[in-house]
Amino acid sequence: QAQLVESGGGLVQTGGSLRLSCVASGIRFSINDMGWYRLAPGKQRELVASITSRRFTNYASSVKDRFTISRDNAKNTVYLQMNSLKPEDTAVYQCNLVSTPYLGWGQGTQVTVSS
Repeated sequence: QAQLVESGGGLVQTGGSLRLSCVASGIRFSINDMGWYRLAPGKQRELVASITSRRFTNYASSVKDRFTISRDNAKNTVYLQMNSLKPEDTAVYQCNLVSTPYLGWGQGTQVTVSS
């Protein structure tokens, strides 16, 4: 059974940094395109960064040049390095496949950026 476990969130001040991790199990991680999503109160879930099996990356315009997605296939882990954080980045961050059908969503990790 597939499982996604996110970690690394926290409370930071504007301009701070965090590194999120997502460990996947129960899937052939290396062949899957992976994405980081965020869910903020009152908003729809948003794909903020993605990385293909060949390590091509793509970013939402709102996070481009501030966030960096990477992966370690040996550890079945996808990372999200977040720099220059802004209050509008506050959300629960989750990882999943880029395309449907999605795996079951993990609990995510809360990121809160104070002004």
